[in-house]
Amino acid sequence: MKDFNDRQYVLNGLAAKESWRLFKIMAEFVDGFEELPKVYPAITIFGSTRITPDHPYYQKAEEIARLLAKEGFSVITGGGPGIMEAANKGAAEAGAYSVGLNIKLPREQYPNPYANIKLEFRYFFVRKVMMAKYAVGFMCLPGGFGTLDEFFEAVTLVQTHKIRPVPIVLVERKFWGGLEAWLREKLLHEGMISKEDLDLFAILDDPREIVSFLKEKARAYQLLSRLEST
Repeated sequence: MKDFNDRQYVLNGLAAKESWRLFKIMAEFVDGFEELPKVYPAITIFGSTRITPDHPYYQKAEEIARLLAKEGFSVITGGGPGIMEAANKGAAEAGAYSVGLNIKLPREQYPNPYANIKLEFRYFFVRKVMMAKYAVGFMCLPGGFGTLDEFFEAVTLVQTHKIRPVPIVLVERKFWGGLEAWLREKLLHEGMISKEDLDLFAILDDPREIVSFLKEKARAYQLLSRLEST
């Protein structure tokens, strides 16, 4: 029988007497803040861990990351396999900073070999801060619950003005089109979101169009001063 008091449930283990854990959390923030400023401007890429190198989504992620690197962007991923590995590979082979922000999980997620900057986190929320802080754009390839969580968090942060406006791209209309339709037909129709909220992201397919969109939007939001001064 599964032990639901197992220490793998990190948040449930944060009892008052364990306030010393705050120092571990602070240490993770410090590590990120010291290591990552040099990677700005970066594009953070999300997607499934279950995609293999022979899959078209893997190959597309690798191609897009390579094109981003050639345009002067760093690439940030969650550091694991699948889409994350593909993106790190494309960026690293093009000579860019290829950042892997790995998370410690009960079922071990091993860092992929293509990240040339690697950090490991115990706490998801610290990792999410690092994924957002140095990004001038977000890109989501097909994925599962984790990818959906990351997409909706990015959109919500922009919608609520908790971060500056940044471009957000969903890659593959055949995969994401149903989600967009649901957002329009349910959330918008019932007044849960505004029409402007649907403009916070774009769904695109072509790698070069995606890179051009990210760069032009980031420039329009005045996020590329460092990139354009080099």
